[in-house]
Amino acid sequence: MKMIESQQNPKVKAWKKLLTKKGRDQTGLFIIEGFHLVEEALKEQHVVKEIMKTKNVEIPATWDVTDVPIVTVTNEIMKGICDTETPQGIASVCKQQNDHSTKYFRKFILVDRVQDPGNLGTIIRTADAAGIDAVILGAGTVDVYNAKTIRATQGSLFHLPILKGDLTTFIAQLKQRNIPIYGTSLTNGVSYKEVSPTESFAIIVGNEGNGVSQTLLQMTDKNLYIPLYGKAESLNVAIASSILMYHFVH
Repeated sequence: MKMIESQQNPKVKAWKKLLTKKGRDQTGLFIIEGFHLVEEALKEQHVVKEIMKTKNVEIPATWDVTDVPIVTVTNEIMKGICDTETPQGIASVCKQQNDHSTKYFRKFILVDRVQDPGNLGTIIRTADAAGIDAVILGAGTVDVYNAKTIRATQGSLFHLPILKGDLTTFIAQLKQRNIPIYGTSLTNGVSYKEVSPTESFAIIVGNEGNGVSQTLLQMTDKNLYIPLYGKAESLNVAIASSILMYHFVH
């Protein structure tokens, strides 16, 4: 098992680059930390490229790490490559998902310019729990491989396809398959309760401040709103997404 003690080691420098979006985009890799996330990543084939651990940490006997390089690092190095204040002493480099074809999927949530990592992570986690087939992230949405987003997914980013691209293109593809497209809008919409669940669907949720863009809302079959019975002006986008996903899944 290799031991690295120098901050100047080329591997350490490469890991630190993965803390930036530019570094992740250039390499197609990202870093996760903590026992739960590493365990979830190991359940998927060919995702974990290497594991980094501190001296005092033992790899659980239940983990299959036969073909995964393991590197021991100092506590200082571990702190330098982790986003949390008190790292658990284990992290790994993972491969980003490749693009998937949507051909065989029927249940989608499309995310338009959601900025908060916690919101995006919660949407992905809920989509996983609700049995959504794929999450599609449009331009302007926070990076799914941001450390805060990853933590908020609680490992769900490894459980379902997460695609990135132009939402107008994806919507056009889904329309060709006669999949109903539902936007979310506080104005000019109908209550989601008036729409019956369907076997296939795509729900578009939008930016925390501005909602779904008008361009996308004009491409939908219907735009939905969630009734507000108290004094709040709106719902958090992750909460609204959860309500709608569970309404349509049956």
